[in-house]
Amino acid sequence: MAESSRDRYRRAAERPSAATQWAPARRTSQPDRSRQPDRSRQPDRSRQPDRSRQPDRSAPSDRGRARGRAPGPRAADGVYGAARRNRPAPPERAGPGGPGGPGGPTRPHGPEDKPYRSRRNWRRGVLIGCAVALVLAMLAVGGLYMYARSLDKRVARTDPFSAITGGRPAQTVDGALNILVVGSDSRDPDAPVDQQGNARADTMIVMHIPANHDEAYLVSIPRDLWVPVPASAGAECGGDHAKINAAFALGGLPLAVRTVECFTDVRIDHVIAIDFAGFKEVTDALGGVDMNIERTIKSIHKPYRTFVKGNQHLNGAQALDYVRQRKQFPDGDFARMRHQQQFLRALLDKAASTGTLTNPAKLNAFLKSVTKAVTVDKDFSLVDMALQFRNLRGDNLKFLTSPNQGSDMIDGQSVVISDQEKAASLYQAMVDDEMAAWVKANPSP
Repeated sequence: MAESSRDRYRRAAERPSAATQWAPARRTSQPDRSRQPDRSRQPDRSRQPDRSRQPDRSAPSDRGRARGRAPGPRAADGVYGAARRNRPAPPERAGPGGPGGPGGPTRPHGPEDKPYRSRRNWRRGVLIGCAVALVLAMLAVGGLYMYARSLDKRVARTDPFSAITGGRPAQTVDGALNILVVGSDSRDPDAPVDQQGNARADTMIVMHIPANHDEAYLVSIPRDLWVPVPASAGAECGGDHAKINAAFALGGLPLAVRTVECFTDVRIDHVIAIDFAGFKEVTDALGGVDMNIERTIKSIHKPYRTFVKGNQHLNGAQALDYVRQRKQFPDGDFARMRHQQQFLRALLDKAASTGTLTNPAKLNAFLKSVTKAVTVDKDFSLVDMALQFRNLRGDNLKFLTSPNQGSDMIDGQSVVISDQEKAASLYQAMVDDEMAAWVKANPSP
């Protein structure tokens, strides 16, 4: 007979539930062993599979790799996490802007980034330092250029060539220069040097600078040399004979240039007129010069100084007084020329010494005193000359005297007679820029 639904419901209600069957009984003095689960029905643990023989699930499955699947979320932690942590990181792929640039991986910013930052800061510091040094160098060069230009503007200028209308010697060698140095010793320092006056030139030197600019030859012309003096700077060569320094007194620098060019047949490129009275300040600005006094003498000028034979350190007044002396020496005016050459050499050596060039105040005083003591032609540039002849030193200067036959008396005057043949060969060597060969073939006695 079939069981009705009512009977099934009643029988299910009378059956104990799983929760009631396994719920622990209230503790009494003695545990109720009848209520404990039947342990015989528990699973046999000894028959569980040996997990040591199970496959290593820490490695990615070949099956998953073959299907191209990425590791699941369990790979982040747990079994697969250790393998991923120990796996080497893939190389960085640089974007369009390189590592750290747009589209590329960014650099780490931890302690390991310090070497990179230090290298980057070092490079930046070097670039900034180079830029600052370049700016300072440009400012220094610009400052020196402006300073030199300011000195150039302070120099008194004249135009000794404007009155020479024609008939001048031609320039044959490019780069070689011939400069006429005229030194006056007038007691009237304000007397203009480009006009007729009472001053006479005590020194006339033709300075030849070869095209290589490595040395200079200074040929002193005795001031009493007996030569024809043109009637004017624009006149033809020739004229009445007179002492060559009379040309300076009669027609200033223009006539002096014309007379020297007619006598030597050498084209004069520049003129420097020196006021020896002003060279007292030049010498003092350098702290004095060292000169070899060839014999003990007493000056004929006030305050009647005594110069003792031997090496002496002279200040401006003493040096100027010494180079003026001539009557106390057997060869007279030739001794004075020799002392003037010695003074110029000592002055150049002192000006080019380290003690002057590295002392801005001393160098500035020297240059300013020079600008007050000289007059130059209008085309003469102190800046260009200083750059071209920066290597000249006293050892590079060769001092010569225009060849002559000594002194003689003409018309009651003591004059110097030129050795015309030897003088012509000397000045021709100057024109041809062959002075080194001439000096070698004609050694000084």
